[in-house]
Amino acid sequence: MTIVLLAIFGAIIAAVIGTLWYMPSTPMGRVHMRYIGFDKLTPEEQKRKMEESKPQMFGMYAGQMLFSFLTSLAVVFIVIMSIRNGVSTSLAFGFVLVNWLCFMVPVIGSGVIWGNVDRAIAWKKFLSDAASNLVTVLVIAAIASFFA
Repeated sequence: MTIVLLAIFGAIIAAVIGTLWYMPSTPMGRVHMRYIGFDKLTPEEQKRKMEESKPQMFGMYAGQMLFSFLTSLAVVFIVIMSIRNGVSTSLAFGFVLVNWLCFMVPVIGSGVIWGNVDRAIAWKKFLSDAASNLVTVLVIAAIASFFA
């Protein structure tokens, strides 16, 4: 039960980090706005687009929370079960880092390589998204380590 509750908390943490990371006032947020084409729109067009997307927002955020929950569940499970089975906290963090590097980074990279990304910002988008995920999993791992 602890693992599930921590995974839910981790999904909330992921939402907070993502919101802060991709705010339009941050460098990463500006890259994201350019990625979705908002930089080419007038303020009126941006407002209209946001109004048009409001009906789909609940479903989009619900889907993202599900994805964040699954990621968080994996991180919490790895950290708690590792530490409970005698693995050091630093090695448990290493397991999380290897999972990030071997699974999350390639998925993010594939999305950038094959997605509709302006090639001028492809590396910035990749690095921003990979770093966002790294920060998120490390924060979740740190919190989970307190409950192992």
